[in-house]
Amino acid sequence: MHQLVILGAQWGDEGKGKIVDLLAPYFEYVVRYQGGSNAGHTVIVQGKKYTLHLIPSGILHEGKKNIISNGVVVDLEELIKEMDSVSDKVKNFEGRLFISDRSHIVFPYHKVLDGLTEKARGKGKVGTTLRGIGPAYMAKYARTGIRMVDLFDPAYFRERLEKSFNEAKEIAEKIYNQEMNISLEKVYTDTLKHFEKVSSLVKDTSLMLDKAIKDEKKVLFEGAQGTMLDIDMGTYPYVTSSNSSALGLSNGTGISPKLIGKSTIFGVCKAYVTRVGEGPFPTELKDEDGIKLREEGNEFGSTTGRPRRCGWLDLVALKFACRINGIDGLILTKLDVLDSFDYIKVCVAYEYEGEIIKDFPSSLKVLENCKPVYKTLKGWKGITKGLTAIENLPKEARNFIETIEEETETPIVMLSTGPQRHEFAWFKEVVLG
Repeated sequence: MHQLVILGAQWGDEGKGKIVDLLAPYFEYVVRYQGGSNAGHTVIVQGKKYTLHLIPSGILHEGKKNIISNGVVVDLEELIKEMDSVSDKVKNFEGRLFISDRSHIVFPYHKVLDGLTEKARGKGKVGTTLRGIGPAYMAKYARTGIRMVDLFDPAYFRERLEKSFNEAKEIAEKIYNQEMNISLEKVYTDTLKHFEKVSSLVKDTSLMLDKAIKDEKKVLFEGAQGTMLDIDMGTYPYVTSSNSSALGLSNGTGISPKLIGKSTIFGVCKAYVTRVGEGPFPTELKDEDGIKLREEGNEFGSTTGRPRRCGWLDLVALKFACRINGIDGLILTKLDVLDSFDYIKVCVAYEYEGEIIKDFPSSLKVLENCKPVYKTLKGWKGITKGLTAIENLPKEARNFIETIEEETETPIVMLSTGPQRHEFAWFKEVVLG
């Protein structure tokens, strides 16, 4: 297994950070390929919690090359704060962290536009993190964005910044009737000040990864958010601003599809479903079971702190994620959250206007009016938290896992049974070393 992709198979917050941290020792490179500081990957090491928004989760292991590739939009101020937050583990980032020279930059005015746009949507708001990610990607595709490489030439950066800043200012004032109380000069000087701290880490990461793969180095790709938030294949328009599925892997890293075509892909999914923000959620629970899932699972956003919406496991959506990603195996997390339930439901189909639907619909209006068709399973009423030996898994929990495998036509390869590094069990034999 020379290349492994770890990605979210639901609406994000599946526990990818812990899995990447757990598997990082087997790889030389760990690569983030999309999103920005709207991601929040939580890793617990020796009782201390680290929340990583931009830096790959492999940073907590010595000797690993961590890459923020060209598909990521980078908030330099947030990046430096994050580097400071792991300074007890990383004394020197040289040789351990690399930033693509082609990655685009998130500026303060992107955050202003993010807030104004979201406010203007009213009841149709998307529920963004307000981190400026969407407007930064908008600028990228409008060809008014600014890349990391541009900062090496301050005069050229100034020229690009004036155009980008003035365009954002006009949008704020003429469309949203809001003054943008941000100084162009301050953005310019602050950006160069921040860049000075990381400029030695900026490299042609596309070239680095091309060489690494051709030299048969082991590369671990870390997705952010989740498949159901993918800009193309997710529950549009209630999605993120990038390809958060495996579809974003090639263009997000600058690696030829031929080179990454043989990658193994593992999808991370919870034993239930959560969602932050707005948008359709067929299995959402607004009753005592939903509250219990949130409390038992500590379901509050690591980036925003918002309470997550909770629901029973949606196997229609999960099967869809397995298909479009080509998932080779699922990693099931938070099984222990279900330990105290008398019964557990899983959604195996939708009902729409009297018709049974087994395939995930593309229409938002159809999805909003779908009712889940449940299969009810007996709960195991035992303790799986901290379980590390599959033979100790309760019979009812095995039945739950087998149901997932049958409905998604995808094997479960690992169980994560708690937030600590050691709290996991391989469910299928996987050769990493």
